[in-house]
Amino acid sequence: MQRYKPYPNYKSTSCSWLEKVPGHWSVMRLKNVATCNDDALDEQTDPDYEIEYVDISSVSLSKGIEQSEKLLFEKAPSRARRKVKDGDVIVSTVRTYLKAIAPINHPADNMIVSTGFAVIRPMSNLHSGYAGYLLQSNGFVGDVVARSVGVSYPAINASDLVRIPAVEPPLAEQQTIARFLDHKTAQIDTLIAKKQALLEKLAEKRSALISHAVTKGLDPTVPMKDSGVAWLGEIPAHWGTTRIKFVAKVGNGSTPSRENADYWFDGHFPWLNSSVVNQESVFEADQFVTDLALKECHLPIVTPPAVLVGITGQGKTRGMASKLEITATINQHLVFVKPRDDGFNVDYLRFLFDMAYSFLRNESDGGGSTKGAITCEQIENLAVPFPPIADQAAIALHVQSEVDALIRMQAKIAAVIDRLQEYRSALITNAVTGKIDVRGFKLPEAADQPMQKEVA
Repeated sequence: MQRYKPYPNYKSTSCSWLEKVPGHWSVMRLKNVATCNDDALDEQTDPDYEIEYVDISSVSLSKGIEQSEKLLFEKAPSRARRKVKDGDVIVSTVRTYLKAIAPINHPADNMIVSTGFAVIRPMSNLHSGYAGYLLQSNGFVGDVVARSVGVSYPAINASDLVRIPAVEPPLAEQQTIARFLDHKTAQIDTLIAKKQALLEKLAEKRSALISHAVTKGLDPTVPMKDSGVAWLGEIPAHWGTTRIKFVAKVGNGSTPSRENADYWFDGHFPWLNSSVVNQESVFEADQFVTDLALKECHLPIVTPPAVLVGITGQGKTRGMASKLEITATINQHLVFVKPRDDGFNVDYLRFLFDMAYSFLRNESDGGGSTKGAITCEQIENLAVPFPPIADQAAIALHVQSEVDALIRMQAKIAAVIDRLQEYRSALITNAVTGKIDVRGFKLPEAADQPMQKEVA
């Protein structure tokens, strides 16, 4: 940010999140430069009218509107009512900690957003491009969150939202700031996209590495045979196949009633939910149950070595697996798979479930099981390769070493993405609040390349 100069003079403001602004700028309430919630769908709208609906969960501060859903009016939720047009900005007024704020750029004529959004429409003295960035700036977003009321479901009234201070440079200057940020954020977004593509390639490499090792072994010269299992293909000739139920114990747990304090208060026994499968291994818990809960609530006591598998939901956790490193109990959204003494090396087993991720998800989405859920029976009947235990140990050791190297690479790339996103946010905030002077900015004739150094 050092390459950008400040304005020559500033003046103090009464705004809690903005100490000073350039001397020729104005600070006024948002309602003085924009209107709010101007248009809504009539309740008498044709039931067959198709809308392009945007809910709060489809919007993020960093990516804007990520998706929309085509719905007939009669099938749409009652909150699908707010009309938008080009140049508007939508600001979430519920669950404000999500920071669901996005500019509206060239929307479909039938785009409708949730009533959980306030639709901010700039007046003639507020440039729409500048407004989009202003309402995404750290100070404004922080003020929205700070003014929200409620703990579990914080919200802000539209009338309170439009009382938040807005920074108003001269209109021509707003246009220059918007052009500057359009150019710079496009550069940053391109870099982020490239880094994210690298992460995807590393994830693909990880999957291919695991799949090959756990089904083909480490020695490319050994003779192969048909496994007899369609999704496995060929395996080394000296390996066998089996089903999980023959070599491991499988079960799941429950959630004790939250209304019964005797199940939770002063609990000491680790209780795990499906969020743990986002970790490679589980070393600790953040929730604990009592001995009474263990006795009365169908809660298995699971000891290492074991693997935990997420079994419900449409999100990515269904089918994901993690190695259990502590004695714990689990809820109904997890299955434990505990190898018998003569069964599987637990690390090899964990990698087997990594390989089986897509297969299990596809199976659980088909007929014969609850949609969106993997059953204990499916886990028990999963056909898998069964190498000699020495082969399992060698494969697990090799794969873990390779995966650890990939994880280190992914962590470095993720750190770069975080820095780019932080820089993007800071650049927007500094430009729209006048901390940097970009009045002399002109679009370069050819794409410049200093962004990497600028961020570093």
